[in-house]
Amino acid sequence: MSGAVRYLAEVYGGDGARSLWLGGTVAPTRCLALRWLRGQAVRIADGLDPGPDRAWAPPGTLWPTPHTGADAPTQLRSWAGNLRLQEAASRRLADGMPYGFLARDASGWYRLYARPVHIPSAPTPPEEPHRADRARR
Repeated sequence: MSGAVRYLAEVYGGDGARSLWLGGTVAPTRCLALRWLRGQAVRIADGLDPGPDRAWAPPGTLWPTPHTGADAPTQLRSWAGNLRLQEAASRRLADGMPYGFLARDASGWYRLYARPVHIPSAPTPPEEPHRADRARR
């Protein structure tokens, strides 16, 4: 198949009742598609639960609670920062296979997804006769 390969990267979210498309892009390389997904993972995680190193509430407002399992924001941040998972995703895309990551907790789920897309090359238009050739007809 002739043509170019691009990478479609998308993010979905939802709960038990609905799912939503949260955004997408077409990237020229798998590295850029994964970079976009990492940015979206951090953006969603920060929107749901600002990172522990961010000063977003007055001191004394929040206090530690018992750990009840990984939540979606923690899973998304972990995925974005895990070099081994990024390399595995890149290899999978290089092999022409789709890649997906699902983060979920009691409140909902978030899916990061990328896949290669083959863009066919444009057909070459037939050559138009020169003006001098058209005038002779």
